Amino acid sequence: MDWNDNAEQAAFRQEVRDFIKNSLPERYRMDDEGFATEFGWQADRVSEDTGARQAASDWAGALAKHGWVAPHWPREYGGAGLSPTEQFIYNMEMAKAGAPGVGGSGVSMIGPTLIVHGTDEQKEQHLSKILSGEVAWAQGYSEPGSGSDLASLQTRAVRDGDEYVVNGQKIWTSGAQHADWLFLLARTDPDAPKHRGISFLLTERDAPGITVRPLINMAWGHVFNETFFEDVRVPVANRVGEENRGWYVGMTLLDYERSNITGAVTARRSLDRLLNYAGGKGKSQSRLEEYDSIRLDVADRYIETEVMYNFSFRIISMQARGLIPNYEASTSKLFNSELVQRLANTGVKAFGLYSNIWDEDSDRAALRGSFTRAYVSSVSSTIAAGTSEIQRNIIATRGLGLPRG
Repeated sequence: MDWNDNAEQAAFRQEVRDFIKNSLPERYRMDDEGFATEFGWQADRVSEDTGARQAASDWAGALAKHGWVAPHWPREYGGAGLSPTEQFIYNMEMAKAGAPGVGGSGVSMIGPTLIVHGTDEQKEQHLSKILSGEVAWAQGYSEPGSGSDLASLQTRAVRDGDEYVVNGQKIWTSGAQHADWLFLLARTDPDAPKHRGISFLLTERDAPGITVRPLINMAWGHVFNETFFEDVRVPVANRVGEENRGWYVGMTLLDYERSNITGAVTARRSLDRLLNYAGGKGKSQSRLEEYDSIRLDVADRYIETEVMYNFSFRIISMQARGLIPNYEASTSKLFNSELVQRLANTGVKAFGLYSNIWDEDSDRAALRGSFTRAYVSSVSSTIAAGTSEIQRNIIATRGLGLPRG
């Protein structure tokens, strides 16, 4: 396997690097310790801080000029139409710079779904606003009793003329506090088998009857929400695809780069930040010189980031040959999510009692308390986007050919 860029790939990589160097707003650039702003684009675009809103607008506009808001979308819909290898290079360089993505689930999920299943009117109404950063979306899939077994969802949508009346609750609605629209799955035929009788609907987040309540995580961060629907009226024109066939619509994504190179780069960047700090400004707080076991842990994490890089290279090499990763993607996801937890644990151990300090503004906080917050936040990494148990089942049945049950 050749890990090096060919001439064309090297030229594209340099183009992306030059673009980031010249276009990334100062707000999103990493500081001397390797930290980028903790605020994402989706929060900045609706911030009360005019500087934050301007940075979000400038960054979205710069990306849009290249079609790089949605690099995997076809050109005819405003994307860049990049090949999987080009997407891989693009994502790697963005991750190295700590540059935020634009568009969120609008770009990654609802946009590709509308391209495949949406009507001409739906495409015209929504796609351009996703690409311009004018509108942000949130996903209404999980429910309190329907997480991994999503098809058991119970939110109801009852047809009333040209509208559906929606009642129910969604949970873990990431970014709903910043979103303008929601896409959701709702049960339109309660008597059908659970994977059938579900429809895919679009609604404005501020529609009457929708209530978004914050869920504060263990690191005191507000990422998730619970969303309640009480007699919310959704026009039938906002249904994507056929009635009762929403499950199949919801599972649709365009084939785009799934190597998770961003995870590999982020883990390595976090580890490099630890080593630089422990050997310099934070040397008096670090226990690396004191304990061989912690140094060995750091060495293990460094090796694991290299393993993660190679999982990513394996997947992208498959996609470049026209193959669709299956259990390989589950292997990458499983390894990365558990690496996130191990790396956070190692960072906390590296600074001992200083890791009890959460306040990033405290002079005594090691690396601004970043590993402490990461350690607490990482609990969900082996749950979100498919639990580790599900990933292992996929690897066992599809990769190793083991029987089910």
